[in-house]
Amino acid sequence: MMKFAVIAFMTLIFALPAFSKAHKDSYPQPCSELWTAVKDTLSNPDNNYDVVSKDDAQMAASYNVKHAVHLSITGAVAQRTNQVTLISKGTGCEMQVVSSYSGLAHDDAGDFKKRVEESLTKVNTKPADAAKPGDATK
Repeated sequence: MMKFAVIAFMTLIFALPAFSKAHKDSYPQPCSELWTAVKDTLSNPDNNYDVVSKDDAQMAASYNVKHAVHLSITGAVAQRTNQVTLISKGTGCEMQVVSSYSGLAHDDAGDFKKRVEESLTKVNTKPADAAKPGDATK
């Protein structure tokens, strides 16, 4: 029985990358602006990401999600590595997130997209971009 569990576990480990899915979202902002939001998202300690690799020139990164899934059969921890790549589309940008995990408790690609959009809002509302004070004579 234990042999069967180990074989099933090993099969699952090697099969998981086959279930990876690319999630594509388009944005009107240029990729340089979106890349700033992606880097902000990955560097925020509250988001629980560990950056594995980052390429500013290619606007691509691989990152691990810290809240790993515990597999009860062996007690091992499954590592979830996701990838994000930005691709210019005219004046806008497409963000592609490759994620192999989506479940009841977590949606890695959806969670990442939401956090990037929150960072994008912060980037777009920097003090330099804030509205200037109105004319005092009005």
